[in-house]
Amino acid sequence: MKLSIVIPAYNEEESIKETIDQIEEAFSQVAIDHEIVVVNDNSKDNTAQVLEELSKKYPAVTYVTNLGPNGFGYAIRYGLERYSGDCVAVMMADLSDSPYDLIRFYNTMVEGNYDCIFGSRFMKGGKVIDYPLVKKIINRIANLIIRVVMRIKYNDTTNAFKLYKREVIEGVKPILSPHFNLTIELPLKAIIRGYSYSVVPNSWTNRKYGVSKLKIKEMGSRYFFILVYCFVEKYFSRGDFTKK
Repeated sequence: MKLSIVIPAYNEEESIKETIDQIEEAFSQVAIDHEIVVVNDNSKDNTAQVLEELSKKYPAVTYVTNLGPNGFGYAIRYGLERYSGDCVAVMMADLSDSPYDLIRFYNTMVEGNYDCIFGSRFMKGGKVIDYPLVKKIINRIANLIIRVVMRIKYNDTTNAFKLYKREVIEGVKPILSPHFNLTIELPLKAIIRGYSYSVVPNSWTNRKYGVSKLKIKEMGSRYFFILVYCFVEKYFSRGDFTKK
Protein backbone atom coordinates (compact mmCIF):
# COMPACT_ATOMS: atom_id res chain seq x y z
CA MET A 1 0.00 0.00 0.00
CA LYS A 2 1.57 3.24 -1.16
CA LEU A 3 1.76 6.05 1.41
CA SER A 4 1.48 9.69 0.37
CA ILE A 5 2.51 12.53 2.65
CA VAL A 6 0.98 15.96 1.99
CA ILE A 7 2.84 18.89 3.55
CA PRO A 8 1.53 22.47 3.27
CA ALA A 9 4.35 25.00 3.26
CA TYR A 10 4.10 28.78 3.46
CA ASN A 11 7.38 30.63 3.97
CA GLU A 12 9.14 27.56 5.36
CA GLU A 13 12.55 27.96 3.75
CA GLU A 14 14.27 27.42 7.11
CA SER A 15 12.27 24.34 8.16
CA ILE A 16 11.31 22.39 5.07
CA LYS A 17 14.76 20.97 4.26
CA GLU A 18 15.22 19.54 7.76
CA THR A 19 11.66 18.20 7.69
CA ILE A 20 12.16 16.36 4.39
CA ASP A 21 15.62 15.14 5.42
CA GLN A 22 14.17 13.68 8.63
CA ILE A 23 11.32 11.96 6.79
CA GLU A 24 13.62 10.43 4.20
CA GLU A 25 16.10 9.33 6.89
CA ALA A 26 13.31 7.55 8.79
CA PHE A 27 11.83 5.93 5.68
CA SER A 28 15.24 4.75 4.49
CA GLN A 29 15.07 2.27 7.38
CA VAL A 30 11.77 0.66 6.36
CA ALA A 31 10.29 -0.86 3.20
CA ILE A 32 7.34 1.46 2.69
CA ASP A 33 6.54 2.75 -0.79
CA HIS A 34 5.95 6.45 -0.30
CA GLU A 35 5.83 9.89 -1.86
CA ILE A 36 6.06 13.36 -0.35
CA VAL A 37 3.90 16.04 -1.96
CA VAL A 38 4.79 19.48 -0.66
CA VAL A 39 2.31 22.23 -1.46
CA ASN A 40 4.10 25.55 -1.71
CA ASP A 41 1.29 27.88 -0.69
CA ASN A 42 2.50 30.82 -2.79
CA SER A 43 5.42 31.48 -0.42
CA LYS A 44 7.12 34.87 -0.49
CA ASP A 45 10.55 33.58 0.58
CA ASN A 46 12.86 30.95 -0.97
CA THR A 47 10.67 27.94 -0.17
CA ALA A 48 10.19 27.13 -3.87
CA GLN A 49 13.93 27.11 -4.55
CA VAL A 50 14.59 24.85 -1.57
CA LEU A 51 11.85 22.47 -2.76
CA GLU A 52 13.37 22.38 -6.24
CA GLU A 53 16.67 21.24 -4.75
CA LEU A 54 14.96 18.65 -2.54
CA SER A 55 13.02 17.21 -5.48
CA LYS A 56 16.32 16.63 -7.28
CA LYS A 57 17.90 15.05 -4.21
CA TYR A 58 15.03 12.70 -3.32
CA PRO A 59 13.04 10.78 -6.00
CA ALA A 60 10.06 10.50 -3.62
CA VAL A 61 9.69 14.29 -3.30
CA THR A 62 7.53 16.41 -5.57
CA TYR A 63 6.18 19.87 -5.03
CA VAL A 64 3.35 21.91 -6.45
CA THR A 65 2.58 25.59 -6.06
CA ASN A 66 -0.88 26.73 -5.02
CA LEU A 67 -1.21 30.18 -6.57
CA GLY A 68 -4.48 30.84 -4.78
CA PRO A 69 -6.72 31.06 -2.99
CA ASN A 70 -4.22 30.51 -0.21
CA GLY A 71 -4.43 29.37 3.39
CA PHE A 72 -3.66 26.22 5.40
CA GLY A 73 -6.86 24.43 4.43
CA TYR A 74 -6.67 25.47 0.79
CA ALA A 75 -3.09 24.18 0.59
CA ILE A 76 -3.99 20.79 2.03
CA ARG A 77 -7.03 20.53 -0.23
CA TYR A 78 -4.77 21.32 -3.19
CA GLY A 79 -2.46 18.48 -2.16
CA LEU A 80 -5.35 16.07 -1.56
CA GLU A 81 -6.30 16.46 -5.21
CA ARG A 82 -2.79 15.61 -6.39
CA TYR A 83 -1.40 12.65 -4.44
CA SER A 84 -1.08 9.16 -5.92
CA GLY A 85 -1.00 6.84 -2.88
CA ASP A 86 -3.52 4.42 -1.41
CA CYS A 87 -3.44 6.35 1.86
CA VAL A 88 -2.40 9.88 2.72
CA ALA A 89 -1.05 11.62 5.81
CA VAL A 90 -1.03 15.33 6.56
CA MET A 91 2.20 16.50 8.16
CA MET A 92 3.53 19.92 9.09
CA ALA A 93 6.50 21.61 7.42
CA ASP A 94 7.92 22.90 10.70
CA LEU A 95 9.50 19.74 12.21
CA SER A 96 6.65 19.41 14.73
CA ASP A 97 5.57 15.90 13.61
CA SER A 98 7.76 12.81 13.87
CA PRO A 99 8.22 10.59 10.79
CA TYR A 100 8.74 7.64 13.15
CA ASP A 101 5.23 8.25 14.47
CA LEU A 102 4.00 8.20 10.87
CA ILE A 103 5.63 4.81 10.31
CA ARG A 104 3.73 3.51 13.36
CA PHE A 105 0.51 5.06 11.98
CA TYR A 106 1.06 3.25 8.68
CA ASN A 107 1.86 -0.11 10.28
CA THR A 108 -1.18 0.18 12.56
CA MET A 109 -3.41 0.93 9.56
CA VAL A 110 -2.08 -2.04 7.59
CA GLU A 111 -2.15 -4.50 10.48
CA GLY A 112 -5.64 -3.54 11.67
CA ASN A 113 -7.08 -2.63 8.26
CA TYR A 114 -8.33 0.67 9.68
CA ASP A 115 -9.69 3.41 7.43
CA CYS A 116 -8.06 6.17 9.50
CA ILE A 117 -5.32 6.56 12.09
CA PHE A 118 -5.62 9.57 14.38
CA GLY A 119 -2.71 10.86 16.43
CA SER A 120 -3.13 11.95 20.04
CA ARG A 121 -0.58 13.99 21.92
CA PHE A 122 -2.58 13.73 25.12
CA MET A 123 -2.90 10.00 25.75
CA LYS A 124 -0.51 7.52 27.34
CA GLY A 125 2.62 7.46 25.18
CA GLY A 126 1.98 10.86 23.61
CA LYS A 127 3.93 13.99 24.47
CA VAL A 128 4.33 17.67 23.67
CA ILE A 129 7.64 19.51 23.75
CA ASP A 130 7.82 23.27 24.32
CA TYR A 131 4.06 23.74 23.84
CA PRO A 132 3.12 27.39 24.69
CA LEU A 133 0.97 27.30 27.85
CA VAL A 134 -1.84 29.56 26.59
CA LYS A 135 -2.18 27.57 23.36
CA LYS A 136 -2.18 24.33 25.34
CA ILE A 137 -4.99 25.52 27.59
CA ILE A 138 -7.06 26.68 24.61
CA ASN A 139 -6.33 23.38 22.86
CA ARG A 140 -7.59 21.30 25.76
CA ILE A 141 -10.74 23.40 26.16
CA ALA A 142 -11.49 23.24 22.43
CA ASN A 143 -11.02 19.47 22.32
CA LEU A 144 -13.23 19.01 25.39
CA ILE A 145 -16.00 21.01 23.70
CA ILE A 146 -15.67 18.89 20.55
CA ARG A 147 -15.82 15.68 22.56
CA VAL A 148 -18.93 16.76 24.44
CA VAL A 149 -20.79 18.20 21.44
CA MET A 150 -19.99 15.27 19.12
CA ARG A 151 -20.12 12.59 21.84
CA ILE A 152 -16.78 11.05 20.92
CA LYS A 153 -13.94 9.77 23.10
CA TYR A 154 -11.10 10.99 20.88
CA ASN A 155 -9.29 13.76 22.78
CA ASP A 156 -7.11 15.46 20.13
CA THR A 157 -9.32 16.25 17.15
CA THR A 158 -7.47 19.52 16.47
CA ASN A 159 -4.24 17.59 15.89
CA ALA A 160 -3.56 17.85 12.15
CA PHE A 161 -1.32 14.77 12.12
CA LYS A 162 -3.55 11.95 10.81
CA LEU A 163 -3.55 9.20 8.20
CA TYR A 164 -6.47 8.39 5.89
CA LYS A 165 -7.14 5.80 3.21
CA ARG A 166 -7.96 7.24 -0.20
CA GLU A 167 -11.60 6.15 0.04
CA VAL A 168 -11.98 8.21 3.21
CA ILE A 169 -10.71 11.37 1.53
CA GLU A 170 -13.12 10.77 -1.33
CA GLY A 171 -15.89 9.95 1.14
CA VAL A 172 -15.64 13.17 3.17
CA LYS A 173 -15.88 15.47 0.16
CA PRO A 174 -16.79 18.21 -0.43
CA ILE A 175 -14.17 19.57 1.96
CA LEU A 176 -15.19 23.05 3.06
CA SER A 177 -12.49 24.43 5.35
CA PRO A 178 -10.07 26.99 3.88
CA HIS A 179 -8.03 27.37 7.07
CA PHE A 180 -6.90 25.43 10.16
CA ASN A 181 -10.48 24.30 10.81
CA LEU A 182 -9.79 21.62 8.21
CA THR A 183 -7.97 19.76 11.00
CA ILE A 184 -11.32 19.01 12.67
CA GLU A 185 -13.46 18.74 9.53
CA LEU A 186 -11.67 15.68 8.13
CA PRO A 187 -11.73 13.46 11.25
CA LEU A 188 -15.23 14.48 12.39
CA LYS A 189 -16.71 13.73 8.97
CA ALA A 190 -14.81 10.42 8.84
CA ILE A 191 -16.21 9.42 12.24
CA ILE A 192 -19.76 10.57 11.44
CA ARG A 193 -19.76 8.79 8.09
CA GLY A 194 -18.82 5.47 9.60
CA TYR A 195 -15.17 4.98 8.71
CA SER A 196 -13.14 2.86 11.13
CA TYR A 197 -10.26 4.41 13.02
CA SER A 198 -7.65 3.78 15.67
CA VAL A 199 -6.00 6.35 17.92
CA VAL A 200 -2.21 6.17 18.24
CA PRO A 201 -0.04 8.31 20.56
CA ASN A 202 2.26 10.78 18.87
CA SER A 203 4.72 13.47 19.86
CA TRP A 204 4.65 17.16 18.96
CA THR A 205 7.59 19.55 19.07
CA ASN A 206 7.31 23.33 18.80
CA ARG A 207 8.84 24.79 15.67
CA LYS A 208 12.53 25.69 15.63
CA TYR A 209 12.27 28.38 12.95
CA GLY A 210 9.81 31.11 11.98
CA VAL A 211 6.42 31.73 13.56
CA SER A 212 3.22 29.71 13.72
CA LYS A 213 0.64 30.49 11.02
CA LEU A 214 -2.24 29.69 13.40
CA LYS A 215 -3.98 32.86 14.62
CA ILE A 216 -6.23 31.77 17.48
CA LYS A 217 -8.41 34.90 17.54
CA GLU A 218 -9.17 34.55 13.83
CA MET A 219 -9.87 30.82 13.97
CA GLY A 220 -12.39 30.54 16.82
CA SER A 221 -15.50 31.25 14.77
CA ARG A 222 -14.25 29.09 11.89
CA TYR A 223 -13.74 26.08 14.15
CA PHE A 224 -17.20 26.72 15.60
CA PHE A 225 -18.73 26.81 12.11
CA ILE A 226 -17.28 23.41 11.17
CA LEU A 227 -18.27 21.94 14.54
CA VAL A 228 -21.87 23.09 14.02
CA TYR A 229 -21.82 21.79 10.45
CA CYS A 230 -20.66 18.35 11.61
CA PHE A 231 -23.15 18.37 14.51
CA VAL A 232 -26.02 19.05 12.09
CA GLU A 233 -24.84 16.27 9.77
CA LYS A 234 -24.51 13.77 12.61
CA TYR A 235 -27.94 14.36 14.11
CA PHE A 236 -30.08 15.54 11.19
CA SER A 237 -28.77 14.01 7.94
CA ARG A 238 -30.45 10.65 8.65
CA GLY A 239 -27.34 8.77 7.54
CA ASP A 240 -27.45 10.07 3.97
CA PHE A 241 -23.66 10.47 3.89
CA THR A 242 -22.73 7.34 5.82
CA LYS A 243 -20.18 4.93 4.33
CA LYS A 244 -22.02 2.32 2.30
